Amino acid sequence: MTTLKVGSHIVPSIGLLAALGLAGPVAAQQAEPVAQLERVIVTAEDELKQTPGASVITASDIAKAPPANDLSEILRTMPGVNLTGNSSSGQRGNNRQIDIRGMGPENTLILVDGKPVSSRGSVRFGWRGERDTRGDTSWVPPEMVERIEVLRGPAAARYGNGAAGGVVNIITKPPTDKLSGSVSVYANAPKHSDEGSTARTTFSLSGPVSDSLDFRLYGSMANFQGDDYEINKGHQSLRLGKNKGTFPAGREGFKNRDIGGVLSWRPTAGHTIDFEAGYGRQGNIYVGDTQNTNTNDMVKRQVGNETNRIYRQNYSITHKGDWNADTHTLSYFQYEHTRNTRLLEGLAGGTEGAFNDPTNPKVNDGGFGDINLRTLTAHTEMNRRLDWGGVDQMGTIGLEWVRQDLEDTSSNLSERNHPSGRMPVVPFDYVPKSHASIYSIFAEDNLYLGEDWTVTPGLRFDHHSIQGNNWSPSLNVAYMVSNQWTVKAGIARAYKAANLYQSNSGYVLYSAGNGCWGNTGAGSDPGCYMLGNSDLDAETSVNKELGIEFLSPSGLGASLTYFRNDYHDKIEAGRTPVATVGGANVFQWTNVPRAVVQGLEGNLSWPLAQDWLWSTNFTYMIESKNKETGEHLSTIPEYTINSTLDWSVTPAWSLRAKATWYGTQEGPKYDYYGQPLTGSATDKVSPYAIFGLSTQYKVHKHLRITAGVDNLFDKRIYRRGNAIGVNLGTPNPIYGAGAYTYNQPGRTLFLEVTSSF
Repeated sequence: MTTLKVGSHIVPSIGLLAALGLAGPVAAQQAEPVAQLERVIVTAEDELKQTPGASVITASDIAKAPPANDLSEILRTMPGVNLTGNSSSGQRGNNRQIDIRGMGPENTLILVDGKPVSSRGSVRFGWRGERDTRGDTSWVPPEMVERIEVLRGPAAARYGNGAAGGVVNIITKPPTDKLSGSVSVYANAPKHSDEGSTARTTFSLSGPVSDSLDFRLYGSMANFQGDDYEINKGHQSLRLGKNKGTFPAGREGFKNRDIGGVLSWRPTAGHTIDFEAGYGRQGNIYVGDTQNTNTNDMVKRQVGNETNRIYRQNYSITHKGDWNADTHTLSYFQYEHTRNTRLLEGLAGGTEGAFNDPTNPKVNDGGFGDINLRTLTAHTEMNRRLDWGGVDQMGTIGLEWVRQDLEDTSSNLSERNHPSGRMPVVPFDYVPKSHASIYSIFAEDNLYLGEDWTVTPGLRFDHHSIQGNNWSPSLNVAYMVSNQWTVKAGIARAYKAANLYQSNSGYVLYSAGNGCWGNTGAGSDPGCYMLGNSDLDAETSVNKELGIEFLSPSGLGASLTYFRNDYHDKIEAGRTPVATVGGANVFQWTNVPRAVVQGLEGNLSWPLAQDWLWSTNFTYMIESKNKETGEHLSTIPEYTINSTLDWSVTPAWSLRAKATWYGTQEGPKYDYYGQPLTGSATDKVSPYAIFGLSTQYKVHKHLRITAGVDNLFDKRIYRRGNAIGVNLGTPNPIYGAGAYTYNQPGRTLFLEVTSSF
């Protein structure tokens, strides 16, 4: 049992939290006596991983309940974590991503081995904040994960831009000192024939090349068939006029291909240099229009085809140095290139997101177009043990530089949509290239004050080439009330710069009227434009949390945390025209003055017997809203409870039962014209629960079999459409789907076999 001793008290490390299930469900272990160790001084980053808003998922957790399609499926079982669509509009609602503490997917920073992943930034940004992407949690096969660290709240501010909600750090398995390898095969079988099945094969090979050089190589192929074209037929919200008879699409399929490798060189004792390269390809299997409800011939012809493909390359050099017992450094340089290739889409009104049909005279072209995003990251930091004024401490100072270049030749409004009576000739010059750089310096210090206090102040300064300067101070405190009780608190200022679409004043979208704030919704209304804005301020939030933890010598552990994020300058589609063109209003992305997110998180880990462990966590959202309008920031459950019961029947055989309860989910409150929603657009998803069973048996040390059933009682939810939906000629009523913007698949059997040597 890993512990850190401060004076006469024991501080549980993150490894202990993981073992107890406070950070994630793991197999039951026999409780051991608490050992008395000498004080261990850890880095400020490691100390932050012991804050209330920290969780760990281990390779063992993943192996006992492997996700079908994406790591987000297991990440969502952590406290404070949910899956939501890209925006509360519900467009592309089945493309759900990690949403931490209700701050939205765009405020979650994804790292792989501590390095940022930015490929979702290559996907065009829509009017309501939509991106046609599943996010960045699927670039690493689940079988290659050593552990996943999740940081929420003030602890995440250390990582700078994009971490206002939290940080997900996916850590891959390191090279081994002996030649070894493995092959894993995963497959599932849904009960319902209209739901897609998944098959995945992953291999790894690792070992020494010489006394000072190790290698690791892995590859993966994963296919998800996608849902049937008509899976939601008969469940759609009411549709009239030209939309009569249409229905929303289900979950898109995908074809993922990944390969990656690392050479780890130890030139001298205490120093390691890693040379890493990776390549990934993610292609979709089209099942129908995922944004609107288009049923034209172009859409039908593409069902079953790949309509978009994302290619990601990453190369990095990382140096880790232990210069002496008190001084340690970490430096890396990473190049990441994402090429997003997809069928060209309309950018105006009802055709936004629909394919451009080259046989249709109303559009200029069809075919595929490319969006390229290149990101360079250079990072260096030093951790040094200090003894200033007789106070033990570990100080950290670091520098970081990030450069992003976006080239989008596919989103020129005047080329994607012909001028019409509703849309005059586009009066804006399109700018296909944009870029931004961020220069950062950060410092932190772990102060061990007496026997009971650990104080971690921090400060980060970022200079953004467009949004200017930003200061992010932070303070985290832990107080040992007794050997069993700890009180922890934190406060930090976090920020997120505008993305390269929002800040590009040459990027423009058009709506024919059904989407223009302040319009009446009548057919005679002029349309409106949405223009990028280079004068945006960065989004900022003051994140606060207060928590208490209990840990008994028998292994019983519990925690309760209150969190509050006061959100300033959130970037949303503007509601005040900045100009008019041909009678059409011109809007820009703008900063919303105030928003707030607050809630409660809790954990309970209870070793019921020698071989039994019950782990439960919950999240309760008190509020998540724009304080000016009262609108929700994202569509997440009012509460979420995750509970897991593990039984180690024998050293080789284990059983797991799990359950998740989701509270009421609400959609948006207002339509695109600023009027309160009515009719089915106000529908809420009622509370529901999902149960699962799994078992794992180690036939011998080189063969492991895992099998189980997800959604045991076959609870299904059908996507009814977009949240706001269709206006029927007057401001009211508006028929939409409310919160029914995604599909919850039914009962599914799965099997995974892993062979190793």
